[in-house]
Amino acid sequence: MEEGHNLTIEQCKKISASAITSVDSFSPNQIVLSYAGGRIVVAGSGMKIINFSKTSGSFAATGTITGAKYLAAGGSLRQKLFK
Repeated sequence: MEEGHNLTIEQCKKISASAITSVDSFSPNQIVLSYAGGRIVVAGSGMKIINFSKTSGSFAATGTITGAKYLAAGGSLRQKLFK
C-alpha cells in the first residue's frame, strides 16, 4: 500500500481517497474511514460507496458531500466528537 494519503472531493458529488485501511461505518448520511493517521468522517446525503479495495487502499463514494473531518489517531471517535 502507498505511504501517502490523498482525499479529493469533486463538485460535492464524488469523494475519493487513497491509503484507506478500512470503512468503519456507513450510512447514506455519514461514512467513517480509517487510514494510518486516524479517521475521516464524511458527511452528506444519499451517499453510496462505489469502490473500496483494502489491498490497494482506494476508496470512492458518490452522493451530496457536505463535509469531511479528520480525527487524529488515538482515543475513541466518541471522545473526539464530544470534546
